[in-house]
Formats: sequence, structure tokens, C-alpha cells
Amino acid sequence: MIKSYQDLIVWQKSIRLVKLVYELTGNLPKEEQFGLVSQMRRSAVAIPSNIAEGYRRQALGEYLQFLYIANASAAELETQIIICKNIFQKINCDKANDLLTEIIKMMNSLIAKLKIRRQK
Repeated sequence: MIKSYQDLIVWQKSIRLVKLVYELTGNLPKEEQFGLVSQMRRSAVAIPSNIAEGYRRQALGEYLQFLYIANASAAELETQIIICKNIFQKINCDKANDLLTEIIKMMNSLIAKLKIRRQK
């Protein structure tokens, strides 16, 4: 039974993703500290943060809105990973990319289920 946003597997996986993104960006050149590193970390952190905030909201519509925001942050991170892979071919982004893909699928499924519940 889910008693907290911390019980949500999608939230748990997104916390793991944050750690992977921090590790990945730690391997980028120092001159990227205020560029790609900052953007990727911000996008990664926004995913579990918005899942948590939405879960704590009182209304289902607000929860959905925050899941949409988390999903948008996931799209940002997806794009930034693509950029990272194109510019820094020696940096392995596969683990982060694979986990992000899984999280996006889970969020889309959760959103679909909540939309059905809202229609009832």
C-alpha cells in the first residue's frame, strides 16, 4: 500500500537517476560546470521533486499537473543526455538514458491511470 510518495517506484527510480546524473556530470569538463552540468542536474532533480510535490497536493488535478511538469523535466534531461552523448563521446550516458526511459514510461502510465480515475 502506498502511504507516501517515497513508496512510489517511479519516485525511487528517479532518485537513483539523480545519483547517476551527478556521477555522469562529474566526468564532464570543468568548463561545463555552469552549462550542461548545471542544466542536467537541475532537470534530474526536478523529476522526483515534482512527483513528491504533486503527490502531497490535495487535488487530483494538481497531482496530474505536477506529473506533467516532472514529465517535461524528463524530456529536458533526455535532450541534454543526447547533447552530452554527441559532444562528449567518451562519456557513457547509457545507464542514465536507460533509467530515464523507464521512468518516462512509468510516469506516462501513472498519468494515464490518474486521468481515468479523474473521469469517474
